[in-house]
Amino acid sequence: MYQDLKYLLSDSVCVALSPISGDLFAKACPRFIDGFLVTIELLVLACGIGFFLAIGLTLARMSGRRPLSWPSTAFVYVFRGTPLLVQLWIVYFGFGSLGEETLGPLLWTFFKNPWLVGLLVLTLNTSAYVSEIFRGGLANVDRGQLEAALSIGMPWLRAMRRIMLPQAIRIAWPAYGNELVLMMKGSALISTITVLDLMGQTRTVFARNFDLTTYVYAAILYLVLAGIITAFIHGVERYLQLRSDA
Repeated sequence: MYQDLKYLLSDSVCVALSPISGDLFAKACPRFIDGFLVTIELLVLACGIGFFLAIGLTLARMSGRRPLSWPSTAFVYVFRGTPLLVQLWIVYFGFGSLGEETLGPLLWTFFKNPWLVGLLVLTLNTSAYVSEIFRGGLANVDRGQLEAALSIGMPWLRAMRRIMLPQAIRIAWPAYGNELVLMMKGSALISTITVLDLMGQTRTVFARNFDLTTYVYAAILYLVLAGIITAFIHGVERYLQLRSDA
């Protein structure tokens, strides 16, 4: 059902663009649009899951409890301190090389699927960066509000969830928008583990014609996606501003 919808959308877009597109794009349009949609899928899922994972990491890091703060701090340090490409290759080629006998049927089914591995690594990577962004946002919220909430008997977690985090997210939202754009650009690396996202499809098309215009079309589609992300960030930012002014 979902795959059929993607095919229908791809065909509709290609038909709509056919009068204004060149011969190369017209021939490869289904591949470009399919890769474009795969990139959107991965970004929406990775950034959506990573957003909530980042909140958990931020709370763990700010909790003051070593069993929570140390592992979460180490996680953020590792994923912010190593290149995304290295992370992808370690997880896909490293764990994947262990085989079914070592990993077991369930894990082997997961790690042999490049799309799932790409989603996992993108999610963990963005959650580490977003956690640091939210931590910076919390640092700019008056800590006296937390102390006042605790003084009247409100639990720490509830005070963070209802008072501190909403303000921190509002402060950090523009920086979060930058992370979304960076994640979009970084997602092109998943083509190196055989995922046919926009860059993966672009490389396939280029391998058949060796026409550099292929990458120009890919750049245009990435710019379109960056524009969509920017519009989303600005829309949410205006909504948060209206809520704060109300």
